[in-house]
Amino acid sequence: MVSMKDIAKACNVSVATVSKALNDQSDIGEKTRNHIKKVAKEMGYFPNAQARALRTNRSYNIGVLFVDEGRSGLTHDYFSKVLDSFKEEVEQHGYDLTFINCSSKDRKRYSYLEHSRYRGFDGIVIACIDFNDPEVTELVNSDIPLVTIDYIFNNKSAVVSNNYDCMQELVKYVVSLGHRRIAYICGEDNAVTQKRLAAFYNVLEENGIAVSDDLVLHGHYRDIAGAEKKTLDILKMKDPVTCIIYSDDYSAIGGMNAIRSKGLSIPEDISIAGYDGVTAASLMDPSITTIRQNTGEIGRIAAVKLINLIEKPKTTVEETLVVEGILEPGKTVARIN
Repeated sequence: MVSMKDIAKACNVSVATVSKALNDQSDIGEKTRNHIKKVAKEMGYFPNAQARALRTNRSYNIGVLFVDEGRSGLTHDYFSKVLDSFKEEVEQHGYDLTFINCSSKDRKRYSYLEHSRYRGFDGIVIACIDFNDPEVTELVNSDIPLVTIDYIFNNKSAVVSNNYDCMQELVKYVVSLGHRRIAYICGEDNAVTQKRLAAFYNVLEENGIAVSDDLVLHGHYRDIAGAEKKTLDILKMKDPVTCIIYSDDYSAIGGMNAIRSKGLSIPEDISIAGYDGVTAASLMDPSITTIRQNTGEIGRIAAVKLINLIEKPKTTVEETLVVEGILEPGKTVARIN
C-alpha cells in the first residue's frame, strides 16, 4: 500500500507537505499541491479511513435506518427519492452511507444502537420504520446525532412533509368541484395518517359536509390489492360516493382497477385522488389528481441538518423543518353539479 512517505520521497518534499496537499490546506502553493496530487494518483494512493478517523475523530460514515414493513424496500418510490437526494448531498460533503443491519443469520443480531456504535456512525437518518419500536427509542435517546423523516421526537431534528396543509388543499380542491359524498381510504394509524385525517374532517366540517364512519376506511400504504378490495366495498354502498381519496398513488391505482372492473369510468362515473405525486401517477390514463411531495428537498434538507449537527454541534439547534407539497390537479376528479 502506498503511503504518504512514499509520495513525499517521489516528490522530494516532506510528509507534512504531502499531507497538506492531499487535505487541500491553504498554506501550500497551488502548483505544488497539484503536482503532489498527480503523483499520488499515479502511484495509486488512497487515504486510510482508519487513520483519518483517528486524526479527525470522525468516521465520515452516516447510518441509514430504513425498514419498510411493506417489503418494497428501495423500490418505495417516495422514500427512495428522499434517500437518493440525501445521499447526493452527504456525498458532496465527503460522507458515505451504510444501512443499519437489522438482522443477521450468522451472528447474534445487534440492536440498532449497538450496530451504530459498532460501525462508528457520525450520524443517523431514520425513515420509514416503526417509530414506537423500543430499539428506535433507544437509538433516538442516545448521543448520536440524528434526523428523522416524517416523524417528530421531542428535542430531535426532523424533516416532515406538511401533511395537514397539503391534505386540506387536496380535499378543498375536491369540494370546490362540487363533491359532497367523499370516501377516504387512509393508511395505517400513525402520525402521518392522523394529520391527514384531521385535515380531511376539518375541511368537510368547514363546508357543512357530514361524514359517516363508513366512508373512512383504514388500510395500508402502497397496498394495491387492499385498496382494490376496499374500493369494491365502497362501490356496493346504497348511497354512492362521488369521489374516493386514497392514502397514496399506488393505492389509487388499485382503486382504478376495481372501478374499471365494474365497467365504470374515471372520472365520468366516479372521481378519485391519490397522494405523493409518484411518477406512475402522471403516467396513468387519466393522470391521477394528487399531492406531489418535494422528495428532493426533503432529502437535501435532512442531509444538511444532520451534517451541521455532526460538524457544528454547539451552534446547531434541534428543530422540525417542514417541506411543502404541491397540488397536481391531474384528470381524475370531475366537476359535478
